[in-house]
Amino acid sequence: MAELFPVFCAGHALGPSRLALPPPSVSGVWSRWRWRATGARSAGAMGRSPGVAAALFYGAVAALVLLGVRDVLFVYEENRCSMTYMYEYPEYLKIKLPKKISRRFPAYELYLYGEGNYAEENKNLILTGIPVLFLPGNAGSYKQVRSLGSIALRKAEDIDFKYHFNFFTVNFNEELVALYGGSLHRQTRFVHECIKVILKLYKVRREDQEFAPSSVAIVGHSMGGLVARALLTLKNFKPEFINLLITQATPHVAPVMPLDKYLTDFYTAVNNHWILKAQDVRNLTTLSVAGGFRDYQVHSGLAFLPRLSQHSSALFVVSSAVPRTWASTDHLSIVWCKELVLATIRAFFDVIDETTKQITEDPKKRMLVLNHHFVRHPAKFFEEGPETLTELKGTLIWIKIKSSKWTYTVYNESDGKYFMFPLSNHRKTYSHVHCQNSMLGTSSWIYGCLNSSSSVCLEGFDLSWKAELLPTVKVVTLKLQEYPALSNLVIYVPAINGNKFTLDCEFFKEDSRTVQLPVTHLFSFGLSSSKIVFSSAGLIYNVQLQHFCQIYQAFNIYIESHCNPHKGRKTSVYRLHVPWSHEDSITVSKVPSFTEISAKLHIAQPENDSTVAVLNIYSSVDCQYEVTIKTSFSQVLGQVIRFHGGSLPVYVISNMLLAYGGQLSALISTGQCSDFVLALARAAKPYKVDPIVNVVKFLLGFNWFKDIWNVLFLPELDAVLLNKRDMWDPLVSLILFLFGTGIAYWGGILFSSSLRLFSSLWLSLTRPSGLPKDSKLMTPRRAFMAILLIFVSCTTCGAFAVLIIYIHYMFKVIKLHSNVRTEQNVLNMDPKYAKETSDNSNKETVKNCDSTETITEAAAASPTANRAIDNVVNSLKIHITIINLLTWIVLLSSPSLIYWFKNLRYNIRLDPDPCRTMAIILVSTLGILMNSSTTKVKSSKLSKIAAQLPLPLSAAVVAFGPMHLYRAPYFSAHLSSMWKVALLVLCTTLTLRGLAKGAPLRPEEKWKPLNNPRNRDLFFRTLQAYFSGRGLDLRKFLDTFSMNNDRPRPVAIYSDPTASAFADYEEKKKIFQNYFKG
Repeated sequence: MAELFPVFCAGHALGPSRLALPPPSVSGVWSRWRWRATGARSAGAMGRSPGVAAALFYGAVAALVLLGVRDVLFVYEENRCSMTYMYEYPEYLKIKLPKKISRRFPAYELYLYGEGNYAEENKNLILTGIPVLFLPGNAGSYKQVRSLGSIALRKAEDIDFKYHFNFFTVNFNEELVALYGGSLHRQTRFVHECIKVILKLYKVRREDQEFAPSSVAIVGHSMGGLVARALLTLKNFKPEFINLLITQATPHVAPVMPLDKYLTDFYTAVNNHWILKAQDVRNLTTLSVAGGFRDYQVHSGLAFLPRLSQHSSALFVVSSAVPRTWASTDHLSIVWCKELVLATIRAFFDVIDETTKQITEDPKKRMLVLNHHFVRHPAKFFEEGPETLTELKGTLIWIKIKSSKWTYTVYNESDGKYFMFPLSNHRKTYSHVHCQNSMLGTSSWIYGCLNSSSSVCLEGFDLSWKAELLPTVKVVTLKLQEYPALSNLVIYVPAINGNKFTLDCEFFKEDSRTVQLPVTHLFSFGLSSSKIVFSSAGLIYNVQLQHFCQIYQAFNIYIESHCNPHKGRKTSVYRLHVPWSHEDSITVSKVPSFTEISAKLHIAQPENDSTVAVLNIYSSVDCQYEVTIKTSFSQVLGQVIRFHGGSLPVYVISNMLLAYGGQLSALISTGQCSDFVLALARAAKPYKVDPIVNVVKFLLGFNWFKDIWNVLFLPELDAVLLNKRDMWDPLVSLILFLFGTGIAYWGGILFSSSLRLFSSLWLSLTRPSGLPKDSKLMTPRRAFMAILLIFVSCTTCGAFAVLIIYIHYMFKVIKLHSNVRTEQNVLNMDPKYAKETSDNSNKETVKNCDSTETITEAAAASPTANRAIDNVVNSLKIHITIINLLTWIVLLSSPSLIYWFKNLRYNIRLDPDPCRTMAIILVSTLGILMNSSTTKVKSSKLSKIAAQLPLPLSAAVVAFGPMHLYRAPYFSAHLSSMWKVALLVLCTTLTLRGLAKGAPLRPEEKWKPLNNPRNRDLFFRTLQAYFSGRGLDLRKFLDTFSMNNDRPRPVAIYSDPTASAFADYEEKKKIFQNYFKG
């Protein structure tokens, strides 16, 4: 604009009478420009109140999200696992595979684990042990087998290698199979080949090996356990190849993040096969061990096998409930947790058949062993058929106890003793008997005497198998009615030296020790509580937690103990027992004390289950307890994030689609487009989406609607799938939608701040190029770029092409943002930016003009400049929303990109590629969208239709995306493609209309007569501004015309040439009109 300043300076020297634009019109234009600037500021001030309210509201929502994330990631029990150490250097002997297998699976390898002399002996691969195959999980290393292999080797040395195991391990190249499902079939086929290779190694047997193994035991960590289950889906796989399967932190029910179709299809095929063809797995014993609340990567509910729990061949347990472990493990420590590894190795050695020296073929024995070590441990060595009738030594001291409560402390006992409790009198008064023993040895200690009226019992039933091992005591609780043949209860105290332990027994009525405590409401926010006080002292209390059955419930249980002064008091044990799943948690506390226990569920109570969660308190006989329960709001949020955090991207994208629709509607109705954050606050309302999903879910309960649904080939609603897993609640969906709105809101603010930072950096490095001009949507260069990216997506990786188009789009948005900032600063007459723009554009400035004349020139050009900037700003706001959506698409497709890049040395093309179709759609449409503007589509009916599309797409994302995240990017891509289709159709229609009528592509305007001084001055100023904006300085042409001798002036200022030009214009005007009209 600086090139116009000399003309105004000359005009000012001539005086107002010779100036084409009268002073009043200059002031009018200046006042209008000032109104636009101040009006915008005032509008911002008026909108500040709602903006602050929205920021406060979404700030609170974001705080709730962070509170839930904090509970999942940081609020859990400390790590109580011990590290497993190797006594010798671990070695991994690579097994040479057939060339055919190596060519088919170049990235995978098979190893044999060994240490020291054992590794040296096995280098010739003459194996005599029991084969066990370890399968690592997502991004797992084959070296994770060392904990199992080392402890198994130590135990084999303890029994002089009477039995021993050969641990094999597979190298899956640390693939991200939890995020990319394209390689799961390949891994499954490779494991099948490995099993056949392993079994062939045992065909070359040594002379002392009588039985060669015909099956392999498998330990699978994380996704490795799913691959092991998938073996049964292979056509040529023999089910007898596997006899025992132990999975560690394996998500059996559904993928943690269903980011591609191949992953969900793999899960569907595996789970359906295990349900429909249960006969194939009837001889396979399966144990699934979950990590508990410390494992925030795979929550324990995903490790549950609900269908298989009805059969006797499967077992599910959480590590916090495993005897002699009693600790929650994270996703990696479950592999090396010493306590859990010891339980696993003990189970392996107990399932060995002494005859074949291989794992037993009896599935019942295998299940008994697993229950013994992982569910209920009686503090005795495993025996398959223990003899319950035992001879008692009558030569020892026998003492008869008639009281209902009894305590005996043992220290340096020289002789063994029997304490006998007659049951005849107690049966009339009490219903149960409970005994505790702090000596944690494996010997028998409690017996039942049959119909003995004498003071000595020579034979008795060993009731020690009814006991249960706890961290500090072993306990047994017997219901007297279930043992009517028993006349006496006998407690055996062996002769010991130097050890001290305590025995306690108590007869009680069940009603006196069992109380019902209703839990507080979910939304009581910890303000209310339920409380119970045990006034009588006893060894055991059972607190039934009424209405505690949903995964979204979370409570803090406070236990305060009051005990009489007693020297050397023992500890109390608190166990939260969940009867419908093995997910008990145990807390040990000293007494007296104040203990806080977190009560949450991994699995909701089944509909046909009437059991109740119970808090068991095991303590000293002289202690009283006070139990208080309160809802923990932070843990409730943590449960929502734990079970539904993976579906939050769906709700974020749904909110962004609503904001996008709000921007289009505002653009069509008012001509102005709202900012992304403002449009999000106005348009993203849960009542627009959730009711649609709930109504459809309700209608799917009717057969006629379900038939229509199936005829339309629509997939099953995700809400229905979640409801089958007891994880669906309309209120939870509402909370997740608000969480998604908060994430989208602050993500938009963060993106805007980042965009401003990058644009500032761009301005510091380059010169602004001015506002973009309307151009063709598709040029040969852009078409070539789109074809090239489509070729890249087809030959390499679709996510790679998406990333390239994203970076290109981001670059254009940054450049556009920097140009808009520059033009706005010039329009606001900031001298610094005005000078910078003038210099960067290579324009001359005139130093003789004062500030008033500068403002006058800006005032004259400001209406046109404002309109141009407004149009560009509207386009920029739309682009920012699209780039926000595209950011989430890139994030959701990044796992396949990482997988492709990591395996680039094996294959340049990702096959199968879950992002290829989406990449082709995005590349072909974003190439048009990033070069389009909103100017041409404001008044189009197609735009009105396009503005209505985001709402159904937003509802569709919520309806079909929570359990299928890969569908969400497709909805966004289809939205973009629909917008581009509308844009292309509009442009084509306008072009054809122009060709048919010969009319310019602009609305028909009324011709204004130039005999009016204002119109005449506006015409020449507009003409000069038009050519100046395109680099043509009319002053250079005006200087060549004749000038007046008095004062140099352009000839265009004189009245006679001007009148002649106007006359010629008026003469030709009608001819032009008729010509354009055709």
